[in-house]
Amino acid sequence: MSIDRRSFLFGASGIAALTIAGCGGVRQQTSPTASSGAGSVTTQGFGKPDDVGQARIDAFKKAHPNITVRINEGDFDPQQFLSSVASGNPSDLVYLERGLIGTYAAKGALQPLDDLISELDIDTEQYRGPAMRQVTVDDKVYGIPEFYNTRNILINGKAMREAGLSPQDLSTTDWNKLHANAAKLYQAKGAKISRIGFDPKLPEFLPLWAKANGADLVNSDGSPNLDDPKTAEALAFAYSLISEQGGWSKFKAFRDTWDIFGAGNAFVKNQAVAFPWEGWYVNVLVQASPNLDLQSVPFTDRQGKPISFCDGSAWALPKGAKNAKAAVQWMKTMTATETWMQAGAARAATVAKNKSMFTGLWTANVEADHQVQDKYVKPSGRAGFDQAVSHYYASTETAFAVNSSKAGSEIKTAWTDAVNRVLAGRQAPEQAMRQAQSEASKAYSALK
Repeated sequence: MSIDRRSFLFGASGIAALTIAGCGGVRQQTSPTASSGAGSVTTQGFGKPDDVGQARIDAFKKAHPNITVRINEGDFDPQQFLSSVASGNPSDLVYLERGLIGTYAAKGALQPLDDLISELDIDTEQYRGPAMRQVTVDDKVYGIPEFYNTRNILINGKAMREAGLSPQDLSTTDWNKLHANAAKLYQAKGAKISRIGFDPKLPEFLPLWAKANGADLVNSDGSPNLDDPKTAEALAFAYSLISEQGGWSKFKAFRDTWDIFGAGNAFVKNQAVAFPWEGWYVNVLVQASPNLDLQSVPFTDRQGKPISFCDGSAWALPKGAKNAKAAVQWMKTMTATETWMQAGAARAATVAKNKSMFTGLWTANVEADHQVQDKYVKPSGRAGFDQAVSHYYASTETAFAVNSSKAGSEIKTAWTDAVNRVLAGRQAPEQAMRQAQSEASKAYSALK
């Protein structure tokens, strides 16, 4: 099996982003032996499994031959999911972004798992703390976390060296220095951009820039914290990087021309020098451009401490699921250390077939990550790629997640819209974030 684009996004090294589109599925029939944990389970949102997903499905079927699994291929569809719950005909399992768990728990569309976690003896301590906090609402657990996606800075080494810079010159510790070096690396021919020096990845990475400046977008109690002056300051800085590299309209138009997944990617074509990105992109680059001079540095806060922004997927139990016990047994097996090791073996076989390198599996299971890394991640002879993989493993220990909230989806929409207003030049950062706070606060208050 080859590692295709979907594999990168949904299995190779973590979930890059769960697209809210496509089709899911609903339960086809009621299990006659629902209370026993046997019968059948249906899924929604899991999509088409890659080699890593298929290995874990096979592991479940082998361990639980009395449970029939029906995978409804397609990404998570919020409208279809809510409609299936409202009609009393949901799937047994739903697979979705962890940041959405709080919203659907607040809507009553998900069931807490605590009783079945206890009955099936699931050790929740095996999962990473930030991931568990994202699936916990009002001290109840609503999901079992799966992948664990972090961010570091990837660098076009050839362009960096030609400019007389080092990877540390593109660190996010010293914002003034980064600003100057981004401008130094930026290239344009007249009014036409030919190379971006540093892409801050707005709007999606605002949580990372805010955290680097000492602010959280969501408080620990789930309430929005979007009007923190430190967030507005971080947004102003990140926006300034774009403003001085052609401005948002030209910047985005140029960026949209990049071939992200191909041999003619932005590093190979010298269209970009540096940007923060998820770990799965190392796997893309090594297959698309194995001879690339790839460099990397950890994302850091302004005091120089490595930080990273994490997200990922989770399995959850829809309200009205007919075979809850079998569904939670699925969650347990799919995220167990021994299952991840089988997935690691499958990925190693794919890598060997493709004559590539193993770039890691980043999961929410701490021990699984350690064992997979120890067994399968070896020096490849590509020093830059090896170092990048090492940086992503290290960032799993320093990553934070946006705090869980019953209004998680609404808060994210508010801050994303705010950043877009700034990028479009319609509002200053402080004004945009104040409006976002007002919008998010209304949504949060309505759900309390």
